[in-house]
Amino acid sequence: MGRGDRRTKKGKISAGSFGNSRPQKVKVDKTPKAATAAKVAKKAAPKKAAKKAAEKE
Repeated sequence: MGRGDRRTKKGKISAGSFGNSRPQKVKVDKTPKAATAAKVAKKAAPKKAAKKAAEKE
């Protein structure tokens, strides 16, 4: 139970692998929520315009 054992944290570090004993860090999204909400609104706008154009015809 040491560096050669891939089931332990120390063994995972020496082997350079990840798993249940050594989970990877989750990347945090650093963009502000307001900016992402604006992007979503911009993407939704063309759908509404397309619906209005279809209703006029």
